[in-house]
Amino acid sequence: MPREAEPSLNEKAFLLQALQQNLRLDGRDIDEYRPIKLSFGDEYGLVEVEFGKTRIVAKASAEVTIPYTDRPFDGIFNIVTELSPMASPAFEVNRPTETEVLLSRLLEKTIRRSNALDTESLCLVAGQKCWSIRVDVHAESHDGNLIDASCLAVVAALRHFRKPDTSIEGEVVTVYTPAEREPVPLSWLHSPFCVTFSFFGDLGDMFVVDANWLEEQVHRKARRDRRRSRHTAAVQRGGVGQGQGFLQAPR
Repeated sequence: MPREAEPSLNEKAFLLQALQQNLRLDGRDIDEYRPIKLSFGDEYGLVEVEFGKTRIVAKASAEVTIPYTDRPFDGIFNIVTELSPMASPAFEVNRPTETEVLLSRLLEKTIRRSNALDTESLCLVAGQKCWSIRVDVHAESHDGNLIDASCLAVVAALRHFRKPDTSIEGEVVTVYTPAEREPVPLSWLHSPFCVTFSFFGDLGDMFVVDANWLEEQVHRKARRDRRRSRHTAAVQRGGVGQGQGFLQAPR
């Protein structure tokens, strides 16, 4: 498996010295994101998100299928991620890296397992037919912070998506084309998002938000929190933990 390029010792030392003075090499403030661009495609559910040079494409789709036997009144919702060599030489086709596995798990926790999407509304005929919603996430360019960019892309794709309208008579489900009936939006309970902090220094006493690729290669530990409305939905931590008082309740 190809190894991701690493910054030189001089680059690492220079970056850490700058952070000690609350400076970032790209000129941003410590808590400042790169310019964020959100573009929607011609079809429902196709979204491109850019965090600086990091670019993510998400595509939502739907099909009628059979619900899981243990959840007969729920539809199905899945997120599929793909990090290809086009985004970084460290990624390989059909060989998930640690980065891809971590990204998949965090998107799973943040969006699917937090019940952001109302899966009960996807049920058509209990135990027999339901909608299966899938979002494919592709990284086209990797310059750091794939997690925040991917989370925004998935949520935007789902909010932009429209599924075909249906009618039900008994156990017969009729699915209408867009020409016959206007497609309908998905039912949402809340819209989560990710914020990634990267910590530096022996004590982890320096941090930045939205680290670029170079900063990610140098950082000692990272913490991601997902906020739902005014609440923290989950926290994912890497490396050594921070003090108890680091994360405060949102105001």
